[in-house]
Amino acid sequence: MQSWTPTLRPDGAARYIQLADAIAEGVANGTLSLGDRLPPQRRLADRLGIDFTTVSRGYAEARRRGLINSHVGRGTFVARAPAEAERPELRRQSDADLTMNLPPEPQDADLLERMQEGLQTVSANLIDLLRYQSATGGQVDKDAASTWLSLRGLVPSLDRIAVTPGAHPTMLAILMSIARPGDTVLCEDVTYPGLRSIAGRLGLRLVGLPGDAEGIDTDALDAAIRQHAPKALYLNPTLQNPTTRTISLARRERIAEVIASCKLPLIEDDAYGFIPPNPPAPLASFAPDLVWHIGGLAKCIGAGLRLAYTVAPNSHASRELAHNLKLISVMPSPLMMALATRWITDGTADRIRRFIREETVARQAIAAQVLSASNYESLPHAFNIWLRLPTGLGRAEVIGRMAGTGLGIMPSDAFTVSGEPSESLRVCLGGQISRKELRDTLGLLAYITSSQF
Repeated sequence: MQSWTPTLRPDGAARYIQLADAIAEGVANGTLSLGDRLPPQRRLADRLGIDFTTVSRGYAEARRRGLINSHVGRGTFVARAPAEAERPELRRQSDADLTMNLPPEPQDADLLERMQEGLQTVSANLIDLLRYQSATGGQVDKDAASTWLSLRGLVPSLDRIAVTPGAHPTMLAILMSIARPGDTVLCEDVTYPGLRSIAGRLGLRLVGLPGDAEGIDTDALDAAIRQHAPKALYLNPTLQNPTTRTISLARRERIAEVIASCKLPLIEDDAYGFIPPNPPAPLASFAPDLVWHIGGLAKCIGAGLRLAYTVAPNSHASRELAHNLKLISVMPSPLMMALATRWITDGTADRIRRFIREETVARQAIAAQVLSASNYESLPHAFNIWLRLPTGLGRAEVIGRMAGTGLGIMPSDAFTVSGEPSESLRVCLGGQISRKELRDTLGLLAYITSSQF
């Protein structure tokens, strides 16, 4: 059946999923039979007018479902009809939240197969994982957390480690412990929107600190501490969301000195710290008795896990964190903990992390080429760029014109703590969008934001 050419649906679902679904449909209705040879990927890509990567990813998805087999030098062949339970729910394909800073999604067939095997292994303990469990993870999950945190050079005792249900509720729980309504928390003057939401809910006042490419200004930090008597400092020190800036090692050492001099707690949101190959040491390594280190898994493995590995300043603080987390969410999902633990122990998690790292570099290279005339900040391993718009062009206008393209764009309003929001946009390069689609949509963005438009 090398002449087989599927019809892709115009319903907005990812094209690689549509291709896998078309193979399943062909098998189900008899168009494709057991043993039929499918068209080579490049030939099918040409016929459909889509990029080779999308077809490769579609074949990988069909292979994951058990629909096809591939043999080097021979080709790809229909294997069997899919069981109903193995077919993905198409409605879930469009559930991505483009307001979030999404990592690129794995598409390598071998990696997807390993991820699936981990899920199948976890299912063997399904009944055990449906029980109420510890608010901060059991021994086996804390052991895995310790292994993962060691990739950042952190080796805390297990009584300081908590497996938590994501960075967002963890920050909420920490701030519930150390601050009261009306208290002040310091942060970057352009910061993570989640912190702004949490501070607003708790009645906390955020004071933004200026900085440069190396991080917050430590003189401004020192002055703000003396002026506002804050309860905590929040930093997203590596590939900061949204500016992509990474605080230098020297600046981290100086920040640690300043907070140590006044015993100021620091919430270190290390969401992106696992992505670069050689990131600076965490702030927790310079002031362990003051820093709450949050190593979220959303960016380096998958946001759907809703897990973070958190290191408290001491065992007492860890117990207080567990108490607040139990109030907020009872416990992290045992199913998700078991899957993360499995992926960490068998090496799958590190493979996912390395895929995200490599794919992000490739996508940043596309952005650098397409947006060569644009004014933006970024780093090779960041999921986004921080785009500054030319004079006379408003961020609302650009967002309106880019609506429906599949490119995640957020205005500076969501991130700004101090002063008026600048005419800037966070443009996410990850998510479901393919490299070809990314190149095309960035081309449109370049046209819209050009001075000639």
